[in-house]
Parts: sequence; C-alpha cells; structure tokens
Amino acid sequence: MQPELVGGKAVRGGDHPTVVKRVSRKHEDEAHGGAWKVAFADFCLALLCLFLVLWLLAARNAERLQVVLQNAGANLIDDGQGLTNSMAAGSRGSMIERHPVPARSEALDPGDPTRGIAESRVGKPSLDSPEQLQALAKRIAGLAAEEGLEGHLRTAVTPQGLRLQLHDTEVSGMFERGSAQPSARLRALLRKLGPLLAEVRNQLLIVGHTDATAYQDKSPGAFSNWALSSHRAMAARHELLMGGMPESSVLQVSGMAEAAPLDAQVPTAPINRRIELMLLTASQSRAMARMYGAGDWRDPQEPTEQLRGFHRAAASAPQ
Repeated sequence: MQPELVGGKAVRGGDHPTVVKRVSRKHEDEAHGGAWKVAFADFCLALLCLFLVLWLLAARNAERLQVVLQNAGANLIDDGQGLTNSMAAGSRGSMIERHPVPARSEALDPGDPTRGIAESRVGKPSLDSPEQLQALAKRIAGLAAEEGLEGHLRTAVTPQGLRLQLHDTEVSGMFERGSAQPSARLRALLRKLGPLLAEVRNQLLIVGHTDATAYQDKSPGAFSNWALSSHRAMAARHELLMGGMPESSVLQVSGMAEAAPLDAQVPTAPINRRIELMLLTASQSRAMARMYGAGDWRDPQEPTEQLRGFHRAAASAPQ
C-alpha cells in the first residue's frame, strides 16, 4: 500500500495519521518584549525620582547660598573648627550688592566733609543732646521687646552718641554659629530699625565682634574672626537697608574680631559676640569724616611755605 500524504508527511496506510502542528512563537515574543519594557519603565521612573530629590536638595542649598552671598556672609558650621571660606582665598567678584550712588546736595556747606549726605536726609533732625538720644534708646528698646530681644540689647548715651549693642546670650545668639546669617529675630529687629534711622540725620557706625575662639587654620588666606566679624557687620547693614534706612546713614562698617571684648575675664563669653550700632552726633560725624578724609597731611616738623621763603631770602642776602 502506498503511503498517503497527511499534513505534508508520508504515513503508511492503516497507521494512525501523524498530525504535525506548526506553532507560531509570535505571541511569546510579544509577551517577553512587553515585560522588559515594563521593567525599563519602572527603572526610568525610579531614576527620575532620584534626580528630583537631588534637584530639590540642590535648590535648597542654592537658596541658602544666595542669602549668604547677599549678606556677604560665610556659611561655616561652627566657630573655631578650622574651616575656611572658599571665597577667602581669592575674590571672584564682589559679594556686596551694588546700588546707585545717591545724589549729592549742592546746598550743603562745601567745606563740610559730610557734604556727601544724600538729599533724602537734608532737613531731618540731628539728635545731639543726651535727652534726645535717650528718648531714641527707649523707642529702640520697645522694638527689641516686641521681637523678644530685650535681654540681648544694651544701650548707653556717650559723648560720641548713642551706643547700641545686640549680643548673644547663653540661650540664643544673634547669628548662626560661625556664620554671617542673622537669626530671624535679629533680622526682624534690624528691619524695624531701618525706618527709625531714616527719620534722623545722624550717621551710624556698624561694628561686628566675635569671641576669642580661634580657627585652627591660621594661614594668611584662611577664614578668621576678622572676616567673620566684618561679614556680620555687613549683614547688619544689609538688613537695615532692607528696612528702609538710607545708604548715606552709614559712615563706617568694620569688624573687630575679638579685640574689644565686653567680658575680658572670659574671652569666649557669649556677650562678646555682638553687633554694635553707634549713632553719632553731628560733631562726631564731622570729626570722623575729617579724620579719614583728605585731612592735613603736612608733617608737623616740616616748615611752612612762609618759613621756607624766609630761609631762601636769608640765604640769598649778601654776607
């Protein structure tokens, strides 16, 4: 018997036919391909979440750095730990905001070294008497009490003007440790002082002080208490300006590090870490402006022109 062809295969007659079934693997390939795509999508989603977290952290650090730069501060962790400021080794640009130069008043006495006072200050009262300064000190004490800083403020009326000291205590500080970032309460108080200082013509000295805790790195380019105190003084100026104080109200901004402690017996005492605002009388402002202005640079031992003429005439006279 001849074999028959069944399903393309030859089989013997009488035997059970063999059925050959061709199975397509197309659907298996599709199922396998879909699985890896889902896994890849999960991986991409996890990676996106990681990038999002990193971006949020970077944005937070950038915002903090922006505040520090605006205050001309240094974001250090703690005093005396030997940390250095990355900007201390060399400046790549000014950290101080640039503002338009205030207009100068032509009506002022040209011989007055303080004639650069802005026109916005002309006509405002100058507090020179002890009674006027004491009244201003009471107003400032009231503002400090509103911010809960009455225990951080010391005031004194001196012959030079009104001396204000905003210092640390054992409980809280005016700045973050090792940083020029002011506390929220100090920032609020300084911004309230801005409009108050805008009401008067008196000029201001802003001085920063630290305690005697030293930095481990004492190389010339390392960050030091001198830089920290100066940055804190500049931060105080910034907050006063943000509160509305005219730029011309500030005569000098400086840092004294630990050179002038209030508690000399305990150089690291919290009270030594402070910001001082010295509201000068008019006469004291003029005296300081003359001291740092053009001044008289002639050597006291140097003879005057009139005396030189006399010597020349004597030398040329016949003997």
